[in-house]
Amino acid sequence: MSFQLDSLDHLVLNVADVEVSAAWYAQMLGMRRIEFASRSGTRVAMTYGNQKINLRPASADTGAWFTSREAVPGTADLCFVTTASPDDVKAHWRAQGVAIEAGPVERDGARGKMTSVYCRDPDGNLIEVATYPPA
Repeated sequence: MSFQLDSLDHLVLNVADVEVSAAWYAQMLGMRRIEFASRSGTRVAMTYGNQKINLRPASADTGAWFTSREAVPGTADLCFVTTASPDDVKAHWRAQGVAIEAGPVERDGARGKMTSVYCRDPDGNLIEVATYPPA
């Protein structure tokens, strides 16, 4: 292989309602909303650390070369890492009225064993928040 990847810069989520999704990611995961200019006008993204999730309306033009072939909300499975305990994650979500899908459960992540809690965002995407044991 002539090159190696360093990190993920951003990903794009197709969503039914950008405003609903932006509010959910801010309240449930502590992400920060930003707006940026694109070819199709102003776009909304959610940032955390040095990563970004662009929120793309599922009703947007899917004929463009720079998007997925089918914009279907609710088909993603995302895993985020936190230093908070799984019980703290679960307690926060419960306090906000979010249904817990599973967890805490042990999983195998990119860095080894981790403990995860799962819920779903407003579009039905599976959201996993994982905690690795201290080094």
